[in-house]
Amino acid sequence: DEVEDHSTYAFHGHTDEVFAAACSPTDASLVISGGKDDRGFLWRIGSAQDFQELTGHGDTVCTVAFSSDGKLVACGSMDGQINVWNTATRTLQGTLEGSSGSGFEWLRWHPRGNLIIAGSEDCNVWMWNADHNAFLNTFAGHSSTVTCGDFTPDGKLICSGSDDATLRIWEPKSAQCRHVVRGHGYHTQGLTCLAITPDSQSIVSGSEDNSVHIVSINSGQVVGSLVGHTNSIECIGISSRYNWVATGSIDRTLIIWDLARQAIRSTCEHDVSVEINLHFCFIISPCFCELTVIGGV
Repeated sequence: DEVEDHSTYAFHGHTDEVFAAACSPTDASLVISGGKDDRGFLWRIGSAQDFQELTGHGDTVCTVAFSSDGKLVACGSMDGQINVWNTATRTLQGTLEGSSGSGFEWLRWHPRGNLIIAGSEDCNVWMWNADHNAFLNTFAGHSSTVTCGDFTPDGKLICSGSDDATLRIWEPKSAQCRHVVRGHGYHTQGLTCLAITPDSQSIVSGSEDNSVHIVSINSGQVVGSLVGHTNSIECIGISSRYNWVATGSIDRTLIIWDLARQAIRSTCEHDVSVEINLHFCFIISPCFCELTVIGGV
């Protein structure tokens, strides 16, 4: 059967599945994407001629992100490298490297500076200064692939989740671990995704075990659970305007939650899994008024 296409614009540069995409925080028409074809692209919505291939990777480009000011973009790959590009000049600014042969699962920029953190298959979180292409720290303690993570919105801490079923909260400068969250009352299988509330007080994490838990950043304690999914949680988004959380799962549902009441507001059913790491990129507008699912083959 022919697939019905409701898109307003499509970019056709990739030749294989698209694994990651992000919109510029300062120019909503500027998009970066990465895929299984080992390629990244910087392209503009509505302009078929305004795009550039971000070359240099030898394996899947599985994670991409804009800096907070939109002036730089980073492409992370399973080849163990992150390439940083200038969005104005479209030139390569530098290459950041981790452990040889260990791919990166995700990367994030500091909310107010050009620091990058990335989670690796080598069980570590890595941090660099992208302005100087300088390595700063590794955060060691996980015993399996670091599958998700981020800076807190205030930029003061780093949170990371792993296939080892633990969540860790780190001090960026010292690389010391402030809290380890694990065991009874938390996830029993590997973490797949996490998101942090805008006030930097809580982490919402999802796991292969179908569970979603809420953790206090200050205490490192589990303070709640969002019960409703029946399969692995693959993506989480938090509204910056309302106290709402969205979770997507392999069970083919997207659930929007009231975080304060830990109650379901709405359930959206899909024909396929709602995922971020495998085939789809899940992008939520700040007010949850728009939901865009970008996929590729």
